Amino acid sequence: MRKQWLVVSGQWLENNARHSSHRSLYIMLGGALMIAMAGTSLLAQEPTSALAHTRTEFGFTANAPFEQVAPLFGANEERQWSPDWNPQFLHPQPAHDQAGMVFKVMHGQHTAIWVNTAFDLAAGHIQYVYVLQDAMATTIDIHLMREAGQKTGVFVVYERTALIPEANEHVQHFAKGDETAGKEWEAAINTYLTTLRARSDNK
Repeated sequence: MRKQWLVVSGQWLENNARHSSHRSLYIMLGGALMIAMAGTSLLAQEPTSALAHTRTEFGFTANAPFEQVAPLFGANEERQWSPDWNPQFLHPQPAHDQAGMVFKVMHGQHTAIWVNTAFDLAAGHIQYVYVLQDAMATTIDIHLMREAGQKTGVFVVYERTALIPEANEHVQHFAKGDETAGKEWEAAINTYLTTLRARSDNK
């Protein structure tokens, strides 16, 4: 609409300048008006306040070899050690872990769309990005390292960004939860691994 208005305004100046001795004045006023309107439009597109961004890092040790631990960070395999985790796969179907998988996860009353952006088990790198209701974008970056004694080091980075100022408090709330996630993940994964070993020993 703005381009059409400018063209029409330019035409108006050209047509009417033929009958006016103040052509230069009209052009100057028209130009100033267009600049002012463009500036107002650009300002209207800027957020009225800063958007919250958080970064949280944590690490822990999984008590099992790298080859056993790495697959547990696939969205489908995570069901094994996180009973409340219930992703609804959109791709692939039937659900299985692979690079580029897409799925939905309920966060309270809201639905988030998750996309896997890295799934290199050999290198120990898994990454997910999800967007929650046009309010928050989150990146979860996971790196795994072989450790002595048949154990695996896990290093996780959460980054969250508000997409609208109204979501700033929501982002800060999630970030506080991220600060305690390391202990929760460590307990859940190692409990699962202990259960697996017990089952294997009883066979």
